[in-house]
Amino acid sequence: MNEEYILEVRNVTKEFPGVKALDNVDFKVRKGEIHCLVGENGAGKSTLMGVVSGVQPKGSYEGSVIFRGKETNYKSTRDSERDGLGIIHQELTLSPFLSIYENIFLGHMKTKMGIIDWDTCLRESYPLLKRVGLQEKPETIVSRMSVGKQQLVEIARAISEHAELLIFDEPTSSLNDEESQKLLALIKELKNEGITCIMISHKLQEVLSVADSITVLRDGLSIATYDLHEHAITEHDLIKGMVGRELKNLFPEKDPKIGDVVFEVKNWTLYHPDYHSMKIIDSASFFIRRGEIVSFCGPMGAGRTEMMMSIFGNSYGYGRSGEIYLHGKKVNLETPKRAIFQGVGYVSEDRKNLGLVLIQDVKTNISNSSLPKLSKRGIVDQFLERRKAAQYQEKLNIRTPSLEQMVRNLSGGNQQKVVLSRCMLADPDIFIVDEPTRGIDVGAKFEIYSILNDMVKEGKSVIVVSSELNEAISMSDRIYVMNEGKIKGVLNRGEATQERIMHMALVE
Repeated sequence: MNEEYILEVRNVTKEFPGVKALDNVDFKVRKGEIHCLVGENGAGKSTLMGVVSGVQPKGSYEGSVIFRGKETNYKSTRDSERDGLGIIHQELTLSPFLSIYENIFLGHMKTKMGIIDWDTCLRESYPLLKRVGLQEKPETIVSRMSVGKQQLVEIARAISEHAELLIFDEPTSSLNDEESQKLLALIKELKNEGITCIMISHKLQEVLSVADSITVLRDGLSIATYDLHEHAITEHDLIKGMVGRELKNLFPEKDPKIGDVVFEVKNWTLYHPDYHSMKIIDSASFFIRRGEIVSFCGPMGAGRTEMMMSIFGNSYGYGRSGEIYLHGKKVNLETPKRAIFQGVGYVSEDRKNLGLVLIQDVKTNISNSSLPKLSKRGIVDQFLERRKAAQYQEKLNIRTPSLEQMVRNLSGGNQQKVVLSRCMLADPDIFIVDEPTRGIDVGAKFEIYSILNDMVKEGKSVIVVSSELNEAISMSDRIYVMNEGKIKGVLNRGEATQERIMHMALVE
């Protein structure tokens, strides 16, 4: 092995039922660099890192992985962690009911004579938290922290095991711009300390800001590797390699035809589900017109998701109050079933836990919210169900070997299209979409933006919760800005800029 490389992947092929996820892939990472891995959803990025880290055990793939000069034989991530290789997954793996320091040392607790030494664990957690820039007390329960801070706990846990190579899978997908910049700065600091980092990301601006080298995957194949110290690479170059074609516009053109107000929320107030004196939403009021896309922006913890969940069938919170008007009539959306019946649909930001049934197939996930429409005398018409699912598979270009494929085996972008299909089949007039493109590549993003545009052309109304300000500005007809549970203002299309949105959220 060349001593220059800490990791080499040689001729790796990995297959899942009906899908070849990796096809004879070669991949090399130099010691002490930040190496970014990019590609469309389903290109094989996470699968490749699963092979490297032991998520995919030895024997489940063909080819070899060389780490620090030796071929690996990992049966699980526990083996790779002992070897100095850590992975921070896109879906956090922390125990929400344990404290920060308990999570850091979970699986490798400090012991004396076989008994956990809690004092040592607590004491040794302080320098780890300082190293990742987390100021919370180690005794803090992690579920009470933001997602961004939980990411830092994950990194502290990996560092605590003296990792020489850290893999970050979409580390900023759940973070706002400020938290993303802090995390990227931390990754650069880790590099300066001699830790090699691999980062998977769909945010190409972030990739170009931190990477020393970039590898592009497409359809399970390694297309190209770029050394940024030798070549000037642009977003356009990466996109062309990822999708295999020219993609001139990141956002589809739109020609809105906006009508009358169809949905209105007045004086909406909501309290925390556990801490009933904590006000989450404070007298929020907004409206949306027919054929309009309205976005809600604001910093993490502004209350955007909580407000939408509470509106959609009282799915979150305690002691909600306020009024909802649909087509000018006051309605009570007391349950999700009632909300769907009234013509309100909701796509959660957390597609794996709240949007999909991962142990069911694609067809069933698409039809779940529309079973009354697909049934006769209480029995589901399976031919009609399959026909409708096939229509949406074609309409949304869902890449799956068959409608019977387990949805957990699909890429993130295709899972998101399944969630959208389920909601679209229910045919809502008001379509609430929370972080519609989180963790999705540029090609799939364009497709989803086009789907939302098509919906408003049909006279539907779309509410988008987005942490990506460029997305909100480019797609929306109006933008509501929130912070600390309050709507701080609203901006029309054409007057919204990233600076103005953040100023309105934090200053005005």
